[in-house]
Amino acid sequence: MKDIINVALVDDEALFIEGISLIFSNVDNINVITTANNGLEFLEYLDKKEPSTPLDIAIIDIQMKPMDGFELVESIKDKYQDLKVIVLSSHYKSNIVGHMIKLGVSAFIPKNANKQLLVTAIESVHQSGVYFTESDKEMLIQYMNSGSKKISLSPIEELSGREIEVVKLICQENTNQEIAEKLFLSKRTIENHRQRILDKVGAKNTVGLVVYAIANQIHPLP
Repeated sequence: MKDIINVALVDDEALFIEGISLIFSNVDNINVITTANNGLEFLEYLDKKEPSTPLDIAIIDIQMKPMDGFELVESIKDKYQDLKVIVLSSHYKSNIVGHMIKLGVSAFIPKNANKQLLVTAIESVHQSGVYFTESDKEMLIQYMNSGSKKISLSPIEELSGREIEVVKLICQENTNQEIAEKLFLSKRTIENHRQRILDKVGAKNTVGLVVYAIANQIHPLP
């Protein structure tokens, strides 16, 4: 039996939320526990939510008022780092996909996607933390090579052979302790490697690191 995945829907189109909720009502392992019509409303919910209330993934739109998706993702990742975010938006362009994933989004799904793709993305994000298609990968590479972007996914310095080993093991969901045991190093050494890698790549978290690894063919698409 599959794990129940508890999700929140954040979109300023009421009919869209109703439609997605109806879709999920026929999916046994996905449970919509709350909806919000804008970012501020959702942040208020998170602030008041009891710690015991389960919430695994927030599915949000970009174009909302008074707080857009960019601001909402930054706020979520600042205060609720364990909450995974999937962007479901019609703005499926390389600069937006790249920037949102750089902020820590686990997946970016266009609004014209079919039900199965959305369900697959949710299950993948719940299990492995990220979901990217080949199209996403192409957009990320295009974003990285673009001269006009707010944030770079390219490293300031090249990774060493040891750091690439660590990146591969991180992408395989190994903990710092497990990586230390596999490489015959101390946990503290792995923690130092991880932070140096994040600094080199310019990523804020593990999601950003996985994005870098996929885009640079260090790790295959999940």
